[in-house]
Amino acid sequence: MKNFITEIFKSPPVLFTERLMLRKLERFDSEDMFEYAHLPETTEYLLWEPHPDLNYTRKYLAFVGGQYKNCQFYDWAVCLRDGGKMIGTCGFTKLDARNMCGEIGYVINPAYRGNGYAAEAAKKVIEFGFDDLALQRIEARYMVDNTASKRVMDKLKMQFEGIHRNAVQVRGKFVSVGIYSLLRDEIK
Repeated sequence: MKNFITEIFKSPPVLFTERLMLRKLERFDSEDMFEYAHLPETTEYLLWEPHPDLNYTRKYLAFVGGQYKNCQFYDWAVCLRDGGKMIGTCGFTKLDARNMCGEIGYVINPAYRGNGYAAEAAKKVIEFGFDDLALQRIEARYMVDNTASKRVMDKLKMQFEGIHRNAVQVRGKFVSVGIYSLLRDEIK
């Protein structure tokens, strides 16, 4: 499976939903990404800090380009089909080839939240994981105070598995993490 993933994610396919296009992140996404990546409200429930300036975002996207080439990055830019604006990212944060398992994650610009974009993008990534990567299990995690992310997982009909108490240290404090999953045979 590793060679298969390598071939796919060197140049990830473009995926379409009714309102979104998911495509490879590019350097020209820097201004759209910085628009949300510099906001503390964006990173409140994430493991990374807000981007300090546009140059940092440019360097990050250059780094991502290298990660694609090395097959170590499995995320797509989430873009509006109408106009092409990049409003976030969605993809696999982890892929475990041996166990045919992936973990998905998503970030949406706060200006576009509340419109179902995270669930729409994540649903397409889940379909890709089961149909194209032949995964058996896809999971997602959320910090317990992040009720919006939990709602996305509920919308995706993922199964709640439990809480890992004080599982992650974020900005000097321990937070509990909830986990959801979906199995291949649960997709109808």
